[in-house]
Amino acid sequence: MVKILVIEDEPGIAFSLETDLQTEGYEVALVGDGAKAVSRALEEPFDLILLDVMLPNKDGFEICRQLRHQGLKTPIILLTAKTQEAEKILGLEGGADDYVTKPFSPRELRARIRALLRRVVSDPLKSGAANTGEEIHKFGCCELDLARFELRRNGESIDTTTTELKLLAAFVRNRGRLLTRERLLDEVWGAGIAITDRVIDNHVVSLRKKIEDEPTAPRFLISVRGAGYRFDG
Repeated sequence: MVKILVIEDEPGIAFSLETDLQTEGYEVALVGDGAKAVSRALEEPFDLILLDVMLPNKDGFEICRQLRHQGLKTPIILLTAKTQEAEKILGLEGGADDYVTKPFSPRELRARIRALLRRVVSDPLKSGAANTGEEIHKFGCCELDLARFELRRNGESIDTTTTELKLLAAFVRNRGRLLTRERLLDEVWGAGIAITDRVIDNHVVSLRKKIEDEPTAPRFLISVRGAGYRFDG
């Protein structure tokens, strides 16, 4: 049974989420305090985390950053009442895989959860299963280990999100080829997910900071004006 951790401090919303998700066949655990959320998420394995941004003691952005810093790769969906694009980008850059803006439709949330779980379950990289072709892709002082689903730079593991690793995997598998944003959307986020070009661009910016010596003058992740990106590794 898929196990979901819901981090939400409003009792009414938490109860509605728990009831709805249990009806869908998921096992649900609830945490209503930001200070306790990190330890709970790290203490036991979860398949997905629903994380409210506005929490007492510690907000969702900080929780997300802490979990990723601790190496947790569990998919995270942010639940946010913030409608500003900058806030959404902040969450994605902090390691979230997706976000849903309150008030949200239960049907939309269920669809986002299914899509994210489907990508994780069906992705041999995430599960660590063997994949066809190379398992270690080297470029510059970096290497992407597909078997371990890990990015290393100068032999040291780099803190990266699940989405960043999937994005980088799409690039290295298509070295020298132009990848449009539409292609990247399908390969990384999956069909039917509403992600703006800005979100993809910001993930690319984040990746450049981790793999490029000069992120503002990239050697590997090259922008092709008006078309997309190309990986020259």
